[in-house]
Amino acid sequence: MLRSTLFVLLLAFSASASAEDFDYNYLYLGYGNTDFDVLGIDGGGFTLGASYAFTDSFHVFAGYDIADLEASGLVPDTDATRFRAGFGYNMGLSETVDLVAKLSYESVDLNPPGPGSIDDSGYGLSVGIRFAATEELELNAGIKRVDYSDLGDDTGFEIGGLYSFNDSWSLGLSGEFSDDVSTYAVSGRFYFGN
Repeated sequence: MLRSTLFVLLLAFSASASAEDFDYNYLYLGYGNTDFDVLGIDGGGFTLGASYAFTDSFHVFAGYDIADLEASGLVPDTDATRFRAGFGYNMGLSETVDLVAKLSYESVDLNPPGPGSIDDSGYGLSVGIRFAATEELELNAGIKRVDYSDLGDDTGFEIGGLYSFNDSWSLGLSGEFSDDVSTYAVSGRFYFGN
C-alpha cells in the first residue's frame, strides 16, 4: 500500500496537466459494496452527501450511508446506517494537486433481526491528495482512520477517480481498503460552486 501511495504522489508532482482550482461545493449520490472479511458479511447500499467551501481553504461536509449486509454463517443479516460530518482543510501544492485533511464525527448503527441494535460513535481523520491528471480526469488517494468508542478503530487506504463531463457533473469510482474491510463504489457528483 505504501508503494502505491508513493507512486501516486510522485505521479502527481510530475504531472504536466493544468487544471482550474478544485471545487469543494458539491452534492453526491452513490452505490457501493462492502465486504467485512473477518465477519463473513458483505452487502450493498446507497450513500448521499455534500460538501460546502466557506473559504478558499476550508469546507464542511456530511454524508449518510444505508446498507443491507448479508451474512454467511452464524452472523445474521444486518441493516446498517452510517452518518459523518466534519471540517476539511485544503491546500494547493501545485496547479494540479491539492492536499486535503479532514476531521469528522462518525456514527454507525447496526440493526440485526430481533431485539437490540449496536450504536456507536467516534471520530475520523483523513489526509489525502486530489490530482488533476487532465482537464476531465481527477485521481485521488489518501489514508483514513476511524476510531469508535466501543467498536474500536480502523485505518485504511482510499483511492479513486472522477471523470468530469462538464463543469457541473462527474462520475466516479472509488475503493477503500483496510485489514478487515474492502469497499468499492460508483458515484455521481453535482458541483454547485461554478
